[in-house]
Amino acid sequence: MISLNPLARLVTPDGKTGPDAISRTTHLGIGAHQDDLEFMAFHGILTCYDCADRWFGGVTITDGRGSSRAGQFKDWTDDQIAAERIREQEAAAIIGQYSFIAQLGFGSAAVRDAQQSAVRDDLRRILETSRPEVVYLHNLADKHDTHVGCTLRSIEAMRLLPKAERPKIVYGCEVWRDLDWLVDSEKIAMPISARPELARALNEVFATQIAGGKRYDLAVLGRRTANATFSNAHSTDQESAMQWAMDLTPLVQDDCLDPVAYTVGFIDRLKADVTARIRKSL
Repeated sequence: MISLNPLARLVTPDGKTGPDAISRTTHLGIGAHQDDLEFMAFHGILTCYDCADRWFGGVTITDGRGSSRAGQFKDWTDDQIAAERIREQEAAAIIGQYSFIAQLGFGSAAVRDAQQSAVRDDLRRILETSRPEVVYLHNLADKHDTHVGCTLRSIEAMRLLPKAERPKIVYGCEVWRDLDWLVDSEKIAMPISARPELARALNEVFATQIAGGKRYDLAVLGRRTANATFSNAHSTDQESAMQWAMDLTPLVQDDCLDPVAYTVGFIDRLKADVTARIRKSL
């Protein structure tokens, strides 16, 4: 067993030992909260589903204690809601045939604090053991501070690995800000039309959020449909569901590349695109 935060939970749905389940991972998702993986990294889950030679592994960094709650959950304590969210995440891992799900149990403040090394160190241990080909993270233009912190700690952890052992592809995915605004040439398209029943089943696991007043189960599927339809103005729909991603691979390959400058570069190119499009019709 690799050494993780004492509050962490590691589950392997098919009963493999922890190190074996982690080491066979080819596609790794690292999300801030329970349900983030299912919303942002469905492309990886789908790629590995029912495949003997590809495995999706999941990491959820926070403990779920700060979740909003309403309806049947409105009077639940932090301990109760956290325990239920952990259970939901493990249920999703079983439905999605994950190789493993590691829930690290950190508070959100620890994820956002660059001076604390514990989150980064746990992620490094998982990355060293898994050595995934592809990693799914939150995009750095996300408007949720904990999501951004999660991605920065993940990039820091990958930069601690020898360059030959770093992932070949790192995606920044949609949750609390979609990526339709990226200029078309910089959008990474993730077609996810297959197995809509799997997408629905994964989203519907998280009853604490749905009953708590956030219809993520509907919103995520609606965004995917909208992405597919609005992906191209001049052709008929080729997919029924699509996710966009931002390429974060350069930040993992080049230790000197500044995450702020890199991310703002996407915004600058959008500004230039909008400016040119208006000017040519003036």
